[in-house]
Amino acid sequence: MVIDPIQLERLKETRDRAIDALLSLQHEDGHWCAELEGDSILQSEYILMKWIIEQEHSTMFDGRDGWMVLSRIANKLRDQQRPDGGWGQYPGSDVDVSGSVKAYFALKLMGDDPRSDHMTRAIACIRAHGGAEKCNSFTNFYLACLGQISWSAVPAIPPEIVRLPRWFYFHLDKVSAWTRTMILPLALVTALRPTRGLDDSQGIDELYVDSKERHRLTMRSETPRLWSGFFRLVDSALKLIHDPISNTGFRRNSIQRSMDWILERAGQDGDAGTDGLGAIFPPMVYIQVVFKALGYERDNPLVRRAEEELDAFFIEDTPERIRIQPCFSPVWDTGIALYALADCGFDQTDEPAARASAWLRSKECSFQGDWIRNVSGSVPFTGWYFEYHNAWYPDCDDTAMVGKALHRIGGEANVEASKRALDWMLAMQNQDGGWAAFDRTVERPILEYVPFADHNAMQDPSCTDITGRALEFLHWQGLDASHPAVRSGVDYIKNCQRPEGCFFGRWGVNYIYGTWQSIVGPIMCGTDPQEEWIQRAGAWLKSVQQADGSFGESANSYVDPSLMGQGPSTASQTSWGAMALLAVYGSEDPDVLRALQWLAATQLDASAAADPARNPDRDPAGSWSETEFTGTGFPKVFYLRYHLYRLYFPVMALGRYLAAQEDSADQSVQERTASVSMR
Repeated sequence: MVIDPIQLERLKETRDRAIDALLSLQHEDGHWCAELEGDSILQSEYILMKWIIEQEHSTMFDGRDGWMVLSRIANKLRDQQRPDGGWGQYPGSDVDVSGSVKAYFALKLMGDDPRSDHMTRAIACIRAHGGAEKCNSFTNFYLACLGQISWSAVPAIPPEIVRLPRWFYFHLDKVSAWTRTMILPLALVTALRPTRGLDDSQGIDELYVDSKERHRLTMRSETPRLWSGFFRLVDSALKLIHDPISNTGFRRNSIQRSMDWILERAGQDGDAGTDGLGAIFPPMVYIQVVFKALGYERDNPLVRRAEEELDAFFIEDTPERIRIQPCFSPVWDTGIALYALADCGFDQTDEPAARASAWLRSKECSFQGDWIRNVSGSVPFTGWYFEYHNAWYPDCDDTAMVGKALHRIGGEANVEASKRALDWMLAMQNQDGGWAAFDRTVERPILEYVPFADHNAMQDPSCTDITGRALEFLHWQGLDASHPAVRSGVDYIKNCQRPEGCFFGRWGVNYIYGTWQSIVGPIMCGTDPQEEWIQRAGAWLKSVQQADGSFGESANSYVDPSLMGQGPSTASQTSWGAMALLAVYGSEDPDVLRALQWLAATQLDASAAADPARNPDRDPAGSWSETEFTGTGFPKVFYLRYHLYRLYFPVMALGRYLAAQEDSADQSVQERTASVSMR
């Protein structure tokens, strides 16, 4: 298909305006870091934590009144309540009972009258969905610490797990990195059982449908009956021996060993520096409860640092409200932004690209964290983590993203840094041919049935989206289908294809993201786009493309796969769909053009950018408005809205398409020239 020159010029202008918008958000030192938005539990859990550790009225370390800070957080929490009275995980989700219970409880502690309209609506909504007895285990930890349920309803996690031998089926090395950093703090909480008594008027009795159930351990509904019974017996046995061993030297030593493990990974010294335990919200909250339970004074440097690291997640852009991020995403944002600029022709000679690549090189990590325990032999290591500092937990996704961006931007230092990541990426490939996020792993399905596995991500198995990105990185390192790592990676992806032709998205919403990531890497490594499985993936994408050319998918598809590929149109998902179709069908395909024309039509101009109704996030002109959550933390549990997804992915898609059009035009000129010469 020959594109109209006027249409082509419009797409170039769209790309250029988007590039200007992206560069306007670059920090002076070269990096990007936009807001990473989660749901209401970030606000409610912070408030509940402050009540557990009896700091709701304490002065903040920066001198602010603590109650006023919590009041501003509570204001944000009230804003997040839905018309039905509950709280959800993302726009358009069903009611999240656990999140709703925590939000209601936090607001009641902050003084909201349970007879007020918003609170009575919350009560009715929670009870209509089964009551507070339906809360997950991670919510029950908060409720037990505040005396609302007995510790018998909380899963037993003995700190002695730190002593288990590596051959044991359940071992810290065999669970996901994020689970690792949560388990040991929670193990200390269940061992110490810190409980703050509240007045009856502050409790949440009104949220329970069946009061008897509030003191019983609940299991995930997906747990097979056999394993449910088994783990109930194990849990009962652990609780039975809790009192006899709670004051023994053996238990005290186990607590100390667990605390040593935690503090080592929360360190800030030297190469092992990190901005808080795991550098993510949940363990950074739990560690403060542990400090309180173990008797650490608030002026202890460890406690102060933990508090300041968590409070750094505050976003205070209004005097009345504070919202909280789950973590920072600078390496991820900078890697993708730089790769998008490379797709638009930027290289090391361009000052913004040079600054970004220098910043990324400064984050190169050679520290041997937990990952080393699952890799055999001595592995030369260069990798990148997600946050500003998190040396214990670099990951394959960021390493692949940064590695390919540095290679594309060029320059000797960048190319060499990218090459140094190759050995580690190859060593981290799993036996099934895929790549996981943080570890080289073997899937152990039974671990998903333990009572505290209801965050739905006890493990970190291979996934096709990271595997596709890893293959893309290997392509830029000169590897193709003749290399065994590439062959096994492509085979892994092919084996994961759904009957419909699409692929599950572990880290992005959902099948649109998964399909894009799963097919582009193999194609770049030499897989023929005409292969049947690639064509089926392309046909599925075309089948879910909307009439106006856009793509959109709600996270509801994680709950109901019949909704795959369906949802409100978004700039990020339209870009993913366009890039996938471009890889399969080429730049002459009309559906690729339709997707990019939708991006051009919906780009924020100066007028739209100045209109709060059309641009609630105050994005710069040249960006796009996107209120949907298109990032995934834990499927069915926690989702994310990356505030730069709506900008750098359109830049990437437009850049790739226009570059392909230029290549096609150059080829046509060469063919015509050759034809004339032959005459």
